[in-house]
Amino acid sequence: MDRAPLADDAGHQLRELVRSGRFGEALEWFGRIEDSPAGRRPDARLLAATAATRLGEFPAAERLADNALTLFQARGDADGRMRSLNLLGVIRFERGRLGEAEQSLAEALDLATQLGDTLVAARACNNLASALHLRGRADEAIGLYRGALLAYQRLGDRRGAAEAYHNLAIIHRQLEQWHEAETTADQAVRHAIVAGEPGLIALAITGRAEVRVERGELAQARQELELADYRAKEAGDEVGRAQVEFVRALVSYKAGDPEDARTRAESALATARAQDSAILAAECLGVLALALRRLGRTAEAKARWAEAEAGFKGLGAEQLLERLGKQWETGGEAGG
Repeated sequence: MDRAPLADDAGHQLRELVRSGRFGEALEWFGRIEDSPAGRRPDARLLAATAATRLGEFPAAERLADNALTLFQARGDADGRMRSLNLLGVIRFERGRLGEAEQSLAEALDLATQLGDTLVAARACNNLASALHLRGRADEAIGLYRGALLAYQRLGDRRGAAEAYHNLAIIHRQLEQWHEAETTADQAVRHAIVAGEPGLIALAITGRAEVRVERGELAQARQELELADYRAKEAGDEVGRAQVEFVRALVSYKAGDPEDARTRAESALATARAQDSAILAAECLGVLALALRRLGRTAEAKARWAEAEAGFKGLGAEQLLERLGKQWETGGEAGG
């Protein structure tokens, strides 16, 4: 049997590593082939960008995805443009540039509709819904999430289903629709486990732990966060681990341990800022401000609260800003 060319072998190896969820290994492999013919191909750049996104390395991910988009455009490759724009939408959302995110995702959705690509259309809808939700348009977001979920179910896409259920759980939790929040969070975990990707499992379990926190089930939340942290560490997902640490800060705050809450929030904030995760950074600043105030460090608390307020305003996250304001005014317990 003839052996495939080396460039094809290298590209195939990269694709398999990403497909199997071995994102750290995928980036290491891409680093080895980046300057080779295989590594200079736009699909290789997009695969590496995907791996970096799943690891929470957003600046590197955006650079690679932008490069892939430029190369696909030069080739007149509409499918590659569509996939690049969808990923760029996700990255820009995480970095807090919601206007750019919405534009990228709307373009990806339009291309997916033109090309008849149901899977990418579902992904773009799911991602666009997250941007709308953050801006306080929950009803529109729920409709898009449910539409994406139906498409994922028809396609048998467990990863997509897990993400859509996770996002629905966030909305239901913030609306205090507890039965729906618990049901959708459970479904997110179930589908993530079947998909078998550690980072996705960590995300889903962390989301379910946040429901536990809101319900005052702190012991159960702590147990789930231990597992989520293990899975995020297994995946090499530093932002995922920072998200776990943020929820642990919420647990400590609600349990009456503001010093531990402060320490954990500061640790999560450092990672969020290092990886330019704007949403997580603003959330960390919120709970950090509340913890500092409970510790009697009023001047520091006010400074952190002002930073959190500026962060949420910059994101256009009116609902989250309103929740933060109520917590600050009343001295109420921190929420997710």
